[in-house]
Order: sequence, then C-alpha cells, then structure tokens
Amino acid sequence: MTTWTCDTASGRAALQIASEYAGASLLNHSVRSYAFGAQYAARHGLSYDEELFYVSALVHDLGLSAPFDSHTLPFEEAGGHVARVLTAGLGWPADRRARAEEVIVRHMRDDVTAAEDVESHLLQVGTSADVSGLRVAEFDPAFTAELLAAHPRLDFGASFLALVEDQAVRKPDCAAAAYVAGGAAQRIGANPLDRR
Repeated sequence: MTTWTCDTASGRAALQIASEYAGASLLNHSVRSYAFGAQYAARHGLSYDEELFYVSALVHDLGLSAPFDSHTLPFEEAGGHVARVLTAGLGWPADRRARAEEVIVRHMRDDVTAAEDVESHLLQVGTSADVSGLRVAEFDPAFTAELLAAHPRLDFGASFLALVEDQAVRKPDCAAAAYVAGGAAQRIGANPLDRR
C-alpha cells in the first residue's frame, strides 16, 4: 500500500502540524493534493523538489483553519506565512522558505505552467483534481481508488465550500471570492470523486 509521504524531518514535521491543525477532512485533502500532483509529475516526467512540494501541499490550506485564519489576508497568503514559520523552525534558508510561501500563494492564482514553476504547477494540478475533479479521468482508476481508500473524502466538498464561501464574504477582494463567484459550488458539487 502506498503511503504518499515524504519521509524527511521536514516532511514529518509538516505532516505533524497539518494533523494537529487541519482536521481530518482538510488533512486528507492536503495529502490527496500532494499525491495527485506527484502522480501527475511521474506520468509527465517532471522533475521537482519533492520535499518542497510535500511541505507546501501539507500546509497549503492551514490559513482556512481557525488558529491561522487572518482577518485581513487571503487564506493562501496566511498559509504561506505558516509555511515560512514552520520551515524557519526546520532550518530552511530564507530563499527556500520563500519558495514554500510562493508555491502556496500561487496555487490560488492564474494557471502556472510547469516550465514557469513546477512545484506551484503540481499544487494547482493536485488541488484542482481533488477539489473539483479536474483531470481526474487522466489518472489510473486503481491509483485513485487506493488514494481514496487511504485518505477518504469524508465531508470534504461541503466543508471546503463552506470555508471558501466564508472567506469570500469576509474578504471580498480575495481569490476565494473570485472562485466562489465563478461557480465553485457547481464545480465542487460535480466532482466525480464524490460519486465513487
């Protein structure tokens, strides 16, 4: 059985922090986002920094959790700051800490190509697959079934939608507000992962 982890000190710390703060539904989403992104990279022959991508994926939505929800910053920016603080404690140099923040912030921005920024591209691919089912049909059904069995969706669709709708109301100029206005509820509701 695949575990979808990065077994380094930083990877283990990111999993510990995400496990403590994210809640089961959001934690499983973070792991699935990493797994979809890593699988996509393997299928497309993309080289990437596994530890950077894993740490970024595991903490990317912590800005949606109550302890880290900023009343002024969009959730992805708050999550980027969580990553900077976490990785500072892990001894990462400033430029690598900034990259973790950048990967998290960019996942909610316009599409980023692999040539521009491979880790940000992989987080966009992974989160889009898990949140709305984008490109899910491209993944081996056996891989997807194993991933969902190990990290079930629980109430992810409904709870994630409620979180981003709350962000949109409180922060009307943020990316989450544009996402909600652009039909998030319909895309999340139509996710084929929730019909398995």
